[in-house]
Amino acid sequence: MRDLNLYDLFQRNAALYGNRPALVDEKGTLNFRDLRRRVACMAAALTHQGVQPGDRVAVLAYNSRRYFYLLGVAARLGAILVPLNWRLTEEELLFILKDAEPGLLFYDPPHAPVATQLAQSYGRTLVAVDLETMAAPPEDPGSEAGEGVDLQADGDTPFCIIYTAAMGGTPRGAVLSHANFIFSNLQTIATLQLDHRDAYLNMLPLFHITGLNLALSVMHAGGQNAIIERFNAPQVLQWTEEAQISVLGSFPPILSNLMEELDRQPRDMSSLKHVLGLDHPDTIAAFEQRTASTFWTLYGQTETSGFVTLAPVADKPGSAGRQGLLTKFRIVDDDDQDVAPGAQGEIVVQGPLVFHGFWRHAELNRQLFRHGWHHTGDLGHLDEEGFLWFGGRKPEKELIKPGGENVYPAEVEAVIQTHAAVVEVAVIGVPDAKFGEGIKAVCVLAAGQSLTAEELAAFVAARIASYKKPRYVEFVAELPKTADGSVDRAQVKALYGQS
Repeated sequence: MRDLNLYDLFQRNAALYGNRPALVDEKGTLNFRDLRRRVACMAAALTHQGVQPGDRVAVLAYNSRRYFYLLGVAARLGAILVPLNWRLTEEELLFILKDAEPGLLFYDPPHAPVATQLAQSYGRTLVAVDLETMAAPPEDPGSEAGEGVDLQADGDTPFCIIYTAAMGGTPRGAVLSHANFIFSNLQTIATLQLDHRDAYLNMLPLFHITGLNLALSVMHAGGQNAIIERFNAPQVLQWTEEAQISVLGSFPPILSNLMEELDRQPRDMSSLKHVLGLDHPDTIAAFEQRTASTFWTLYGQTETSGFVTLAPVADKPGSAGRQGLLTKFRIVDDDDQDVAPGAQGEIVVQGPLVFHGFWRHAELNRQLFRHGWHHTGDLGHLDEEGFLWFGGRKPEKELIKPGGENVYPAEVEAVIQTHAAVVEVAVIGVPDAKFGEGIKAVCVLAAGQSLTAEELAAFVAARIASYKKPRYVEFVAELPKTADGSVDRAQVKALYGQS
């Protein structure tokens, strides 16, 4: 009686904005009424194929209107969507599939070969389904097929499992509920003052929380989602002008690439109001001046369904913004006691945006959620005005963010350690002019062995996603150690932390 789920948004928009454009891509425009109809028909078809509430449904695809159909279908059936990062290797994807255990794997044509191979390698029943075959419109335009399906999802029902970076060497699936996204949508809508006149350009991948959050928030507000498969600077500028895009998400080097393209091919960017994400202050200032848009800086995680803090970067340059409308957070020491303003500690979060834990990691979840707060593993401090200043990751949860992706050093180190020429390695994050942060491997080679930076990067890229390979490599005689004989990571950063 008191629940709302994400499929209710599809029904609401069909009722209130039926003839307004919901999705637009190179194939044309789809209004909210037809979007709901297609989703309902697909849901009915999958029900007949045996999909039950709680079943996992994976998707390996670029952004498309069919991806949006699948979002609605999962919401309609109470199934759990598992969006797969198409930048991962086949081995990495197979690990996720074996962990999530979906029965269906949807794919688009560019990913047909790897999807077919994954289904064969899976070892259990996994049916690979071409999204194109599940996206045909109903034969009867007035059909209400699918509306007889019982709606199973309440607010706490898991909606999707997003696999995060491999902190301990393997990825973990963050379980996010319908309510997580609905509250996250409401916070984004209220903060940016979005309404049905807004339009978001899907260029960030829908397998990432930022892309998914912004897409669903604008849809929740009754606005339009324009869709391109993935980032392409000329396309972004063309669609921004022609579809009157008002909202973009961005990570390095997107803004730099867009400004370079604007120099080559000027476009009218006057519709753009909001850009959310991370970038270098000089790049942000230049882009705001070129477009008259506002860049919003933020702090958030997949585990918090989006942002915890959000504010125009001009409010306090260098900070991560202030507390969101539907979040609570504290800065605590190792004993979970509040630290004084200005003192650094761990960021812990409460509120309806906090995820439901990692899939099948009960003990880890108890540790993360101790004392009723989600322990993010991130460091920061608050100033007297309540602005959060991000201070990186706790040493045991160190994270590198090249171009908006998350990479844990432990995963890259584990791969490099398998190289016959490498005795020891420490992987750290270093400043990178293009991507904001770069991956650097500091290696000790075995006696008599030789290895080039290019060879090592190729070795890593052949085993895990290419974005995880080190862009910087330094060979040293030995790594600094702590008293217990482990690698002193702080000292490694102090000695070799330049790109």
